[in-house]
Amino acid sequence: MSDKKQSGMEVRRAVLGDAHVDRAEASRTPLTDEFQDLITRYVWGEIWTRPGLDRRTRSCITVAMLVALNRHEELALHMRAAITNGVTVDELKEILLQTAVYCGVPAANAAFGVAAKVLAEA
Repeated sequence: MSDKKQSGMEVRRAVLGDAHVDRAEASRTPLTDEFQDLITRYVWGEIWTRPGLDRRTRSCITVAMLVALNRHEELALHMRAAITNGVTVDELKEILLQTAVYCGVPAANAAFGVAAKVLAEA
């Protein structure tokens, strides 16, 4: 990456992929328009562009937090993003094993199911 900070939309597209972002943008409504803008500006433009952690590490943390929160739709999205960001299948497995201890076996069991579906799609 150059010295120029990437925009939130550039990072969002790089991490989540054009197809996902295009769907999110196409589904904007007057109700969700400002929320989509908030996500792009703050999540992707402020947090994911900070220099303190690389994208790979941010993906690992995000996957673990989404397991803890039982957010399967977002978990699948961020598992795909983690792979895009260089997380290996073995590392993904280790993250999920770690969540079994800290988030509980049922949460990790569900997360392994999500991972199996994501990896089968890849």
